[in-house]
Amino acid sequence: MEKEISFVWYRLRGLGLLCLCSFVFFFGAYLANQRSQAVNGIVSPQTMPISYVQGKDGALALSFDVTGGSGSIETILNILQKCDVKASFFVTADWVNAHPEETRRIVNEGHDIGSRGSDRESMTEKSSKEVRKILEEISGRVQELTGVRMKLFRAPYGEYNSVLVGIAASEGYLPVRWSVDSEDWKDYGIESIVNRVTQNEQLAAGAIVRMHGGAKNTAPALEAIIENLRQQGYSLESISQLL
Repeated sequence: MEKEISFVWYRLRGLGLLCLCSFVFFFGAYLANQRSQAVNGIVSPQTMPISYVQGKDGALALSFDVTGGSGSIETILNILQKCDVKASFFVTADWVNAHPEETRRIVNEGHDIGSRGSDRESMTEKSSKEVRKILEEISGRVQELTGVRMKLFRAPYGEYNSVLVGIAASEGYLPVRWSVDSEDWKDYGIESIVNRVTQNEQLAAGAIVRMHGGAKNTAPALEAIIENLRQQGYSLESISQLL
C-alpha cells in the first residue's frame, strides 16, 4: 500500500512539473511574439501599439502631441530646422483647421504627420462608428491641405483597446505610443523636461520620446535635449525613419 501511494505521488509530481514546464514555454513564446510585434511593426487587431523599435543602432525619435491649444509649434519647427532634426507630429482636426500653414510646414520640412484622433477625449469608450468618423475627418483634412495620407496614429493619452487598434489598422494607420515620456505637460520647468528625457531609464536606441506642442516649457527645453542626446551618441530620426 505504501509503495502504491509513493508511486502515485511521484506520478503526480512528474505531471505537475510537466505542466509547469509547458506553461513556462508557452508563456515565453507569447512574450516573445509580443516583443517581435513591437520591434518589427507588425500590426493586427490583436497587436499592441508600437512603443519602440529595437535594432535601430544609435537612433531614436522625437514626437509631439499637437492638440487644439498648441501654439508653439512654429518655435519647435524653427529649432528642429536649426538643428537639422526630423520629428513626428500627431495632430487633431481642431488644430489642423486652426493652423493650416503650420500643418503644411510640418510636411514640407520632412517631418512625420500623424493622427492624434480626438482632442482631449479618450477614444476607447467611443463606438466603432465614432472612431471611424474621427479618423476619417482628420485624415481627409490633412490630405486636402498637404496631399499626404497619414500613416501613424497615436490615441489620446496613449489609451488603446483591441477595437481601437483594429479600426486604426483597417483605416491604414500604424498605432504607436512611446517609451520615454518627457512629462512636459506637468510644467515642472525646463530643467525637469531635459532631465526627464536625457536621463530616462528607458532611453535607448529605438526609443520614441513623447512631448507636447502646447506645453509652455517644451520649446525652451528642446535644443538642450537635442544637444544632450547627440552628446550621448544618439542620432535623431522621425518614427517612420525608425520603422
